[in-house]
Amino acid sequence: QVQLVESGGGLVQAGGSLRLSCTASGLAFTRYNYGWFRQAPGKEREFVAHHRNGGYTYYRDSVKGRFSVSRDNAKNTVYLQMNSLKPEDTAVYYCNAVRFGYNNYWGQGTQVTVSS
Repeated sequence: QVQLVESGGGLVQAGGSLRLSCTASGLAFTRYNYGWFRQAPGKEREFVAHHRNGGYTYYRDSVKGRFSVSRDNAKNTVYLQMNSLKPEDTAVYYCNAVRFGYNNYWGQGTQVTVSS
């Protein structure tokens, strides 16, 4: 059974930092690419960052220079380091695992709230 478990969310003041973690189990971790998405109340889920096997990363424009995605294959964990947080970053953040030709998996989400 595949599980993606996010953690690290919370309440932070604007300008602060958080590091989200996504720990995967039940899948061949190194064969997947991983993404972070977020969904604010009343809005659609949107892409935030992606980490591809081999280390290639890309980000939505609004988080470039502030967020950084990384992975630790030894711990089966993907991270999202979020710096200089803004109130508009407030959302539930989800981890996503993708691999061509295989099922797509999602975590349960972790709430990030940035106060002004």
